[in-house]
This record gives sequence, structure tokens and C-alpha cells, in this order.
Amino acid sequence: MMKTKILSLLTLFFIGTVMVFAESVNKKVEVKGNCGMCEKRIEKAALSVEGVSTAEWDKKTKQLEVTFDNSKTDMEKVQKAVAKAGHDTGKYKAKDEVYNKLPDCCHYDRSGEKHDSHAGHKH
Repeated sequence: MMKTKILSLLTLFFIGTVMVFAESVNKKVEVKGNCGMCEKRIEKAALSVEGVSTAEWDKKTKQLEVTFDNSKTDMEKVQKAVAKAGHDTGKYKAKDEVYNKLPDCCHYDRSGEKHDSHAGHKH
């Protein structure tokens, strides 16, 4: 009986220790946008990624600051979600069809940018 209790306590201790290793990470990335509607759309897209707990986009600096659980997600997934919503990131470009459907005030300058084609746009 005593061994069972000790094993149970040890198991709980190890589960708790493993959970501590799931670390909350805070990172920033450039995201193109112009206005308050862009801000809402960008933040909503970032928050839709499982593991993201906070997302704040700064209109002046064009920086998206994200806090996430690194055992559940990474910045790649966050950037892909934001690009899918119509906003170019430091690594991914939104599909032209999605960008073109944004309200006129949300059409940010896309000239002269280099991006990977991972977001699915056609060259």
C-alpha cells in the first residue's frame, strides 16, 4: 500500500516536472498592415493558432508580438495563419486573391518585397 502511494506521488511529480518544460515564449515578427481593421484581423489570425495566448500588432512599427506555448506551436504556424488572413509577414506572403478582398484602407504597400512562396501565391 505504501509503495502504491509513493509511486503515485512520484508519477504526479514527474508529470508536473514535464509540464514545467512547456515554456511560454514571446516573439516578434514584421506584419504588413495599415489600420485598426488590419490590427483586429492580424491579431485574430494569430490567436486562432493553438497555443497562442496573446497577440498584439503595433500599427506604427508593423510588429506583431506573440506569446505562445512552444510545445504546441511556433512562429512558422503563426506567420502562415496571418498570411492566410491577407497580411504579408517577414517570411510568408498572402495570396493575391485574399489580399485583393481586403477593404481598400487595408491595402498596404507590397512593392519590392521578397517572400517565400509557402503561403501558396502564384509567381
